[in-house]
Amino acid sequence: MTTDAPGDPEAIHEAPEADSADGRDDGAPDAAADGDEAAAPVTKARDDAKERKHLPVWQESVLLLGIALVLAVVIKTFFVQAFYIPSESMEPGLIRNDRILVQKVSYWFGGDPARGDVVVFEDPGGWLTGEEPAPTGLANVLSKIGLYPTGGHLVKRVIGTEGDVIECCDDEGRILVNGEPVDESIYIAKRRQCAGQGTGFGCEWKTEPVPEGKLFVLGDNRGSSSDSRAHMCQEGVENCTKSPWVDTDLVVGKVFSLVWPQDRWDWISNPGVFDDVPDDPPAQD
Repeated sequence: MTTDAPGDPEAIHEAPEADSADGRDDGAPDAAADGDEAAAPVTKARDDAKERKHLPVWQESVLLLGIALVLAVVIKTFFVQAFYIPSESMEPGLIRNDRILVQKVSYWFGGDPARGDVVVFEDPGGWLTGEEPAPTGLANVLSKIGLYPTGGHLVKRVIGTEGDVIECCDDEGRILVNGEPVDESIYIAKRRQCAGQGTGFGCEWKTEPVPEGKLFVLGDNRGSSSDSRAHMCQEGVENCTKSPWVDTDLVVGKVFSLVWPQDRWDWISNPGVFDDVPDDPPAQD
C-alpha cells in the first residue's frame, strides 16, 4: 500500500480492506458500519434538542413583560389611551371619576373633529382651574404607557369647527350654529342650556367665525363648565389676550367608550344633532 505525501491537499486516503475471519474478503456488508449510520440521525436530533432548550421561566417572564410594555406604548401612541373625568362639566353622560377610552384613528390622515364629537385635548393654556393629584408609584409608571388613566387634559363636546359662528341663544335656550338652532336635549344637563358659570355673558353672546385649525367647545353641563365661553373676550374690553379656541393639534382623540365603573359601561358616539347645521353662517345684512 502506498502512503500519500503528508500535507498534500489532493491526496486520497484509502481505508484498509476488511478481511473475513479466514483471511478472505467475502464482500458481505459491514453490520457495525450500518448500525453507526442508522444511529447518526438519532444522535443529531438529540443534539439539536439540547441546543433548543427553553429559557428559564424568569427569563421568559421578563421577555413577555418587555413585549407587553412595547405593545402598550405603541397602542397608547397611535391607537387608544385611557383618561378619567375630573369634574362634573360633562354630566349627565360622564360624571366625576368615570374612566373613558379615547381612540385616535378617526383623526388620522387629515381627519378633524366634527361637531358633536366628545374629545379630549391638552390644556390650551390656563383652562385647568385646579391641581389634579398626580398618580404615584406603580400607577405613575402605568400612566406613562397608557395602562392607567391620566389627568392634565380636558374633555368637552365640539360645538363649532372652522368657519362656524356660534350664538346663544334662541327662545328655548338652544345654541345656534350658523343660524341653525341645535336640539341637544338628548345629552345636555336638564337646565337652561345657555347658563354658564363665570362666562359673564348670560344668554346673550355670539362668536366670530371659528379660525382655521381651531374648535369651539362646550361642556354638556352648561351651568358648571369652564369651556370656550369662559375664555371669550368681553365686548369693549381692550387688550384682551384670552382666546375661546382650541387648536386641533391639541386634540388627543375622540372619546368612544365609558369603561368604568362597570355598571356604567357604555359606547359613546356622535349623536348626530348637528347634521342639519349649514356649512356656512348666514350672510350679514
